[in-house]
Amino acid sequence: MQKPWLQSYPPGVPPEIDFGDFHSIRDILETSCARFPDLPAFSCLGREMSYRELDRLSTDFGAWLQNGAGLAKGARIAFMMPNLLQYPVAIFGALRAGLIGVNCNPLYTARELEHQLNDSGAEAIVILENFAHTLEEAIGRTKVKTVVVARVGDLLGFPKGLVANLVVRHVKKAVPAFSLPAAVPFRRALAAGRSMRLAPPPLDLEDIAFLQYTGGTTGVSKGAMLTHGNLVGNLLQVSTWVGTGLEDGRETVITALPLYHIFALTGNCLTFMKFGAKNVLIPNPRDLPAFVAELGRHRFTAITGVNTLFNALLHTPGFGSLDFSHLKMTLGGGMAVQRAVAERWMEVTKTPLVEAYGLTETSPGACINPLVKGATYNGTAGLPLPSTVVSIRDDDGNPLPVGQTGEICIAGPQVMKGYWNRPDETAKVMFPDGAFRTGDIGAMDERGYVRIVDRKKDMILVSGFNVYPNEVEDVVAMMPGVLEVCAVAAPDDKSGEVVRLVIVRKDPALTREAVLEHCRRNLTGYKIPKIVEFWKELPKTNVGKVLRREVKNAPVHGT
Repeated sequence: MQKPWLQSYPPGVPPEIDFGDFHSIRDILETSCARFPDLPAFSCLGREMSYRELDRLSTDFGAWLQNGAGLAKGARIAFMMPNLLQYPVAIFGALRAGLIGVNCNPLYTARELEHQLNDSGAEAIVILENFAHTLEEAIGRTKVKTVVVARVGDLLGFPKGLVANLVVRHVKKAVPAFSLPAAVPFRRALAAGRSMRLAPPPLDLEDIAFLQYTGGTTGVSKGAMLTHGNLVGNLLQVSTWVGTGLEDGRETVITALPLYHIFALTGNCLTFMKFGAKNVLIPNPRDLPAFVAELGRHRFTAITGVNTLFNALLHTPGFGSLDFSHLKMTLGGGMAVQRAVAERWMEVTKTPLVEAYGLTETSPGACINPLVKGATYNGTAGLPLPSTVVSIRDDDGNPLPVGQTGEICIAGPQVMKGYWNRPDETAKVMFPDGAFRTGDIGAMDERGYVRIVDRKKDMILVSGFNVYPNEVEDVVAMMPGVLEVCAVAAPDDKSGEVVRLVIVRKDPALTREAVLEHCRRNLTGYKIPKIVEFWKELPKTNVGKVLRREVKNAPVHGT
């Protein structure tokens, strides 16, 4: 098929990637640890961990998982932690031992955790003690035999680690009581692993590295089987694209999104590891004053996030006074980047907010905008990455001409192997030619740029006309008095559905009439909201994505 996007590729970016000698994530890790042993790999809570130390600690943990816990290649191990130094040590130890990682959101309820542990067949879990009470409630109904409990201060050294643990437990009272009698402390597992031998099993690109669970917004949460080939392929695709502007051993990336989320796992942890970069882990990005203070301690060259995170930073005192002179790249994904946020980011930081697009099932990167000097917001998700084929198809799977709107479909080395133990669900999203049905509606222009219109399931049908929430939200977000906005469908006797708008105000004086007048100037009649509400805050996932379903299901109030 034709690939119009290749004509728009920036200089130095090849149309295809080369896996070279990389056959697994373990190869990426070991290569970087050998190349950059004395450089910092991760930084968190004022403590830096070098690549040499990461190599040693992950080897120790992997050896303990094999010998102490008796886990064999292919066994599933869950991780339930925020961004702490223990996370990369644990996941790389597990991957070196040939295990399959299962990332769990620390904010899961016992029911959600039980489902994921049972669905994946996890035999072990590494969990921060703050969330161990949830595991206690669920573990009796799972097959988990090995529990490793970490504490915030485990890798911070003495006395900082001791102080951190005392503060978390006794000052912040952030560790609810729990009882897991057979649990092994994280530090004890590391210590035991030092006297054990890691026997690295053979790994290749087809071996599963992670079961990465989808959010479950369309039904039961499913585990996307992401192979070593999927993740190595995607990090090579992304590093090939961004590498034209980055230097080995000289980059510092801010990692505010949790590493258990695929965006941060691939985009930050794995991709920047290949460059020998330092990942600055932010355990709690919702504490915006502390987050801004941490940014002030680093000469950061890259930062990734979602639109709501960038918007929140722009409205946090002190952010505009930071030193952005070293910043080379700001990457937004996970949700649409709004024009108002992108333009304000450029104004404050003098660096473009570059939008990328992907899904859990694509490891996640599929499209990205060029990282070129003078780039401005263009409202698109960018161009397909090297070795990626993006097609726009109708409901029957037939490719549509350039410019027409249909379902975005993706093929490439980053596309998942399928859903774990769910061949029926896999068949629903995979075409025979290997293209993945994203469920997103979009179009491609003659230059190859992909424009996301919206999710199929979020589309609002007003008297037979399609209204895409992203468009309405983007228009309303341009108003100076709007901090955040969410558009959803509401039932209506006459038109079937109408647009319901929920706004978090920046200006308390903002009125419904002002919003509607702005919409009348910028939107066709059927797209204008019939319901306008003002809320104190919008419900969000732990990575900051607005939960449209919760907004949609909430009773109308505050109009």
